[in-house]
Amino acid sequence: MTDELNNNITNEAEEEVTYEAETDSDQAAPQKDLAEKVKKLKAELEEANKQKQEYLDGWMRMKADMANIKKREEEERANFIKYAKEGVIEEILPTLQNFDMAMANKKAWEKVDANWRAGVEYIAKQLRATLESHGLVEVNPMNLPFDPARDEALEHVPVTDEKLNNIIVEVIQKGYKLHDKVIRAPRVKVGEFKA
Repeated sequence: MTDELNNNITNEAEEEVTYEAETDSDQAAPQKDLAEKVKKLKAELEEANKQKQEYLDGWMRMKADMANIKKREEEERANFIKYAKEGVIEEILPTLQNFDMAMANKKAWEKVDANWRAGVEYIAKQLRATLESHGLVEVNPMNLPFDPARDEALEHVPVTDEKLNNIIVEVIQKGYKLHDKVIRAPRVKVGEFKA
């Protein structure tokens, strides 16, 4: 079979050679056709290269978009996990604040049996430690400038010192943040200086 193929190729080559050897005028026509074919093939190659570059650019953009989507998805998943406990912690906060209020009344607290008081203080400390391990942070803005994004002003108190203008002079109820998000704003009294 290979001998037959080689004979066909040889016969075709001989026909081409005899065709080219015929006349000069006959040679000009095939050269013109050949030049046109080359020109046409170059144009097709150029068009194919442009198309290839468009496809490559599109593929690269799509690949970058997919990487960005994957990164955004991972960030959203991390934030979801980070703040998934928010509802439960918000429900527990009143209990924590009740412990604080009970212990804040020094006269009543000191009248309670010392062993019982120590046990309640231990439970409150344990609850606070557990919540802190899950990202809860107490916000106590005492003596800091009032920040409406962080604080809830319940009252403006007249002050005589100009340095205390717009400064928190009393924290009525502590605030809390879960990681970097305020989940309960501290309730405060803000100093207001009037000349």
